[in-house]
Amino acid sequence: MTRKKVKLAYISDDTARKATFKKRKKGIIKKASELTILCGIPACAIISNPFDTQAEVWPNPEVAKQLIDRYQNASVIDESKNVNQESFIMQRIAKAKDHLKKLRKENREKELTIKMFKYTKEQNFPDNVTVEEVKEINELVVKKQNEIEKTERD
Repeated sequence: MTRKKVKLAYISDDTARKATFKKRKKGIIKKASELTILCGIPACAIISNPFDTQAEVWPNPEVAKQLIDRYQNASVIDESKNVNQESFIMQRIAKAKDHLKKLRKENREKELTIKMFKYTKEQNFPDNVTVEEVKEINELVVKKQNEIEKTERD
């Protein structure tokens, strides 16, 4: 038998809210326990109780304190893995810029290859070719020759 969908809203009835809190708290503690057993990882749960002054700590306060200290010390040591939204976006922008630079270089090389074939077919350079383009085409020709020689050796 399936359960009905739970409406997530504040429960105004005190007794119903307390009963729901106890059930959910028990479920969270059970999940934390299962997570530590099945995955072999240390975990703790700290649940603040609105009906009582003391928070409930699972498995016990000493273990929870040790885990919290371990986590805080680990984040200081290994900040490269802990990123916030801003640093994550900055990393993505840097990667995208590098990728764009690589694509522009490939496009420029393809344009020069097309010009090289066009110039070889026509047997002359047009008047509007700059010295830089001639140097780049020369470098491209040398690169292509090296690639051909390499494939012939293999």
